[in-house]
Amino acid sequence: FQVGFQKILTLTYVDKLIDDVHKEFRDKYRNEFQQKGTLGLLNGTFDFKEDFMRLLRDAEESGKARAPTVMKTFEQSQKSQKTVKCMIETRGEKPKEKVKNKKNKASRKEGTEAVAAAGKASAGDKQPSAAGDREELTKDEILQKNREEFFKKHMKAGEKSRSPKPEAQKEKGKKPRVWDLGNSNAKVLDYSNSATNGSMEACPVEEFDPDLALGGRNREPGRLYDLEYESDEEIEEEKVIQNPSKPSAKKGGLGGMFGMLKGLVGSKSLTREDMDPILEKMKDHLIAKNVAAEIAVQLCESVAKKLEGKVMGTFTTVTSTVKQALQEALVQILQPQRRVDVLRDVMDAQRHHRPYVVTFCGVNGVGKSTNLAKISFWLIENDFSVLIAACDTFRAGAVEQLRTHTRRLSALHPPESHGGRTMVQLYEKGYGKDAAGIAMEAISYARNQGFDVVLVDTAGRMQDNAPLMTALAKLIAVNAPDLVLFVGEALVGNEAVDQLVKFNKALADHSMAQTPRLIDGIVLTKFDTIDDKVGAAISMTYITSKPIVFVGTGQTYCDLRSLNAKAVVAALMKA
Repeated sequence: FQVGFQKILTLTYVDKLIDDVHKEFRDKYRNEFQQKGTLGLLNGTFDFKEDFMRLLRDAEESGKARAPTVMKTFEQSQKSQKTVKCMIETRGEKPKEKVKNKKNKASRKEGTEAVAAAGKASAGDKQPSAAGDREELTKDEILQKNREEFFKKHMKAGEKSRSPKPEAQKEKGKKPRVWDLGNSNAKVLDYSNSATNGSMEACPVEEFDPDLALGGRNREPGRLYDLEYESDEEIEEEKVIQNPSKPSAKKGGLGGMFGMLKGLVGSKSLTREDMDPILEKMKDHLIAKNVAAEIAVQLCESVAKKLEGKVMGTFTTVTSTVKQALQEALVQILQPQRRVDVLRDVMDAQRHHRPYVVTFCGVNGVGKSTNLAKISFWLIENDFSVLIAACDTFRAGAVEQLRTHTRRLSALHPPESHGGRTMVQLYEKGYGKDAAGIAMEAISYARNQGFDVVLVDTAGRMQDNAPLMTALAKLIAVNAPDLVLFVGEALVGNEAVDQLVKFNKALADHSMAQTPRLIDGIVLTKFDTIDDKVGAAISMTYITSKPIVFVGTGQTYCDLRSLNAKAVVAALMKA
């Protein structure tokens, strides 16, 4: 067998040689294959060397004999045979070749050419037969008459091919679309004519599946469950401290064991050089977990200052020591000194015969209205009546959203289940009104009607919008709520720091009181969408030193949790 690469060895006769060898070998030993079968192939001897060399010589000679192709000269081409006379086009004559090849012309050109062709053809056919009859007509009149006949013929064919017009004409104007699962009656869907004092007559009780609103889970009514996070114990390969004074040469098994024991035994004090590589990795890890970059740097700096010069414990490593100190610092951040106990404060306000007022503020789209409804449900299950003040008079649909939540909460806790007492009610004055005035009227209405809690919903606003921040500061300064909650989503990183700092600054700058009211607590929403990237909780509590009072974890009314600092830190430190 012989193998040759065609790119390396350029032979023009290779294909021909292979075909000739194949045919020669097949014809020479065909009978032997058919008689002996497979055994003949295994045991037979094939003398094919002389035949192959003969075929190779023939192929080489044929390759040499084949002359290279030579380009034709101009005299040998067809173009040289054309004369100048055949290239001249006379006016009125069309080239024969071009007429055959032209296709897909415009409709206008086709029509004119067809008319002209028809005119010439008809004139040529009829002139010999009726020459005497048409001698009186001029050429223009004949051409006009032929055109009229042509158009009449084509117009009749066009009328036959057209489809008949439908007899029934469609009625003008649009018809309203009727959805399969919707209600075709517009009056049922119109909620605009509602009372302005939040009366229950304007919000009829809605019948729906309670499991859909409550999540269909086994739960204890009125209990605020802690945030849970299941973290698996991770086995990490930690680097052991080696004495830098000794050369890093290859050691035997016994020397390596003594070196490891020396690094583990608590006889070494931590230096900044030992901690810097680990702290750098910790800082990148915190930033990847959505902790604001500035706060991650400050946390690592505080841990380094705390551990510098500290003697390590027995059988501990630098990584484990730094990690443990960072975990303790994070837990301490998430457990502020002042803890907000809403139920205790509501009962204290009841003893003074006044409603407990909570104001919700935050940027656009973080879930203020939704989590206000969750907190309302939690308060109702603890047997406190709630008045919802619709002070978002700017966003389209804000009042209707709260009205829908009020109907659903009333269906879950009807007055019949609470001794005829209305547990939830909406106070609204429509759109375009002063939010501070509506909040003041709602608090007065709650005091007269005996409501325990007033939840004030405000419009979402960006922290850079000075007019809206001034209006929020005015609402808080005039009504003096018991609790000001900032609603922030867990999806933000560095933005959380900017939002909280500017909200607090705006409340302080635009307040007319000597001791302005600032943010008292945080509601962290959309916590179920971030997996283990829980850094926003650290950023928010670190920058304000305010506790996270509630955590929103889903879409049902039961998806409200209290913050579990250890669970959040476990998620944060997970690799």
